[in-house]
Amino acid sequence: MTPVFQRWAALLLLITTLSLSACGYNQFQSGNEQVKASWSEVLSQYQRRADLIPNLVNVVKGQADFESSTLQAVVDARAKATAIQATPELVNDAQAFQKFQQAQRELSGSLSRLLVVAENYPTLRANQGFMELQAQLEGTENRIAVARKRYIQSVQDYNVTVHSFPSNLTAWALGYKEKPNFTVDNEQVIAKPPTVTFDPKATPAQSPSTSPSTGKTP
Repeated sequence: MTPVFQRWAALLLLITTLSLSACGYNQFQSGNEQVKASWSEVLSQYQRRADLIPNLVNVVKGQADFESSTLQAVVDARAKATAIQATPELVNDAQAFQKFQQAQRELSGSLSRLLVVAENYPTLRANQGFMELQAQLEGTENRIAVARKRYIQSVQDYNVTVHSFPSNLTAWALGYKEKPNFTVDNEQVIAKPPTVTFDPKATPAQSPSTSPSTGKTP
């Protein structure tokens, strides 16, 4: 390789680098890293909730006349949710992401139904172990809401870069595509998770995606 050719190659590389930087290449890199970090936090909190459920089920089983169908629905929903391999690539697959989101919705609905039914069992409400698990679940739901909100924002920022000029040219050239996001009917509701209370005079809050009569996602 001649010195002249080397100089031209270096100049071309410099021009290409500057062009990519001007067209949002660095934004895509930082945005993608932010999405991955936010997604990891979402998964961590969902896993924390899944890990609490077996203990909750074991405590509720001690209530001999507790509705078996309600308890089984939680067990089945957890099994379905944890069966999905939430790999980093899932955030780039709209169909797989929707499947993951639906499974988590169903688990949220079944848990909501179980806690509502539990209010009819004074001995269960008086169980210290159950009350501690309820508090841990409530705290986890708060963490899930915060993690989801951060993920929604990071994906929105990334998708804006995909569609904005001139970064959309870089997206087209390098194959960067819009990432799927959580769908919410009311972002203010999802940002404030439902509070579960065992006060018999209080009306339990329902998840926005849960039917009060069935505990299932419509």
